Amino acid sequence: MCSSFYFIKKKNVIHYNSPSPSNSLAVMTVVIGFEGSANKIGVGIVRDGEVLSNPRRTYITPPGQGFLPSETARHHRSVILTVLKEALEEAGLKPADVDCVAYTKGPGMGAPLVTVALVARTVAQLWGKPLLGVNHCIGHIEMGRLITQANNPTVLYVSGGNTQVIAYSERRYRIFGETIDIAVGNCLDRFARVIKISNDPSPGYNIEQMAKKGTQYVELPYTVKGMDVSFSGILSYIEVRSGKMLKYNQCTAEDLCFSLQETLFSMLVEITERAMAHCSSQEVLIVGGVGCNLRLQEMMGVMCKERGAKLFATDESFCIDNGAMIAQAGWEMFRSGQTTELSDSWITQRYRTDEVEVTWRD
Repeated sequence: MCSSFYFIKKKNVIHYNSPSPSNSLAVMTVVIGFEGSANKIGVGIVRDGEVLSNPRRTYITPPGQGFLPSETARHHRSVILTVLKEALEEAGLKPADVDCVAYTKGPGMGAPLVTVALVARTVAQLWGKPLLGVNHCIGHIEMGRLITQANNPTVLYVSGGNTQVIAYSERRYRIFGETIDIAVGNCLDRFARVIKISNDPSPGYNIEQMAKKGTQYVELPYTVKGMDVSFSGILSYIEVRSGKMLKYNQCTAEDLCFSLQETLFSMLVEITERAMAHCSSQEVLIVGGVGCNLRLQEMMGVMCKERGAKLFATDESFCIDNGAMIAQAGWEMFRSGQTTELSDSWITQRYRTDEVEVTWRD
């Protein structure tokens, strides 16, 4: 993998070469971010390109089961104050040191989003700080840009709830291609349920490890429609046929993991390369939980090398949902003059990336 990712860690503080602030504010700005749009709950604190703290918890269900919104929200309510306390202690800060409170406005699961928004609104009022609602995808992109120092990359955003190919143009992150049904992470998660792969630490990680032992490629449906992809047919195909294939030793579970990864990731590489050609881009940035899959990074790296381009990617610290990414996007927004009034601090399960006006970039 060709990546410019690096960091120096000292006393729980991760330092990056951050971009120049979007205005001439001389005082260092501290933003705390709350993320809880799915089964991860995290609180992160960022100060001018420094990740001061980033603790999180994960709601894990038994093999064969997904996570329901109500149960996920219950989990988040039970740990969010503990995670908040950890974030402040690790950063060595008090509430008075914080300049702005950012939270995930959407997209995501309704009940978990509401839980996090309520806490963020309460904290902002108790501390007397301005509030900022952040688009979840924008958080991933800005975190990736910060830690990799990618200049103006074509972005592949791949997670349990989203699959998009994105490029910046005229104050918007434009969506050039996306899934027309389910997200790639959701496809992997549901496949894991079909063959009872553990959810600990995550189904995607366990699929990745099993795929390394696969030796036989099982042909699966490959569905690319222009710049868009479809994963539901692949999942249906496996749901119907995997039981019989495993029962009669036509392949192993490891072979299915290997075949699924190769097929899904090939589709993603194809549409990303097409977007690069359209934008004359020489950089690719992979963000989102699925983005920490090393096989995806390897396949994307081969494509980038053939085009003379650079691949930028991160590890699970920042690919997976976390509070620091919301804090970093909030930092960019706050420094450009944005805040969210309390009356507008609602959440939405559907919040497209290209709905956000990117006021902090030229």
